[in-house]
Amino acid sequence: MDSLEATDAAAAAVQKTPNRVSLDSIKAKIAEVEFHAPHLEPTMTVCFVKMQNGFVVIGKTAPADPGNFDAELGRKFAYEDAVRQIWPLEGYALRERLAAEA
Repeated sequence: MDSLEATDAAAAAVQKTPNRVSLDSIKAKIAEVEFHAPHLEPTMTVCFVKMQNGFVVIGKTAPADPGNFDAELGRKFAYEDAVRQIWPLEGYALRERLAAEA
């Protein structure tokens, strides 16, 4: 289980209402994921996550010591960084929907 799944599982364990942003609901709204390694900093990994509505979130990661760079882990961590940025945006959108219903 990765850190995003662990966070989602912990939140689900204390869920009292059906109103919650879940990892699955976020993933369902992702249209495209693209990774880049910038020429200026080849050990940095940048992840562009395009949502179905066209909004783009940028995740990034880089090791403190370039000798520790691992491309696969770089993609994983950059993707997780992007998803963690999406979570509060989806929370805001859910709160807006709930307020409109009240």
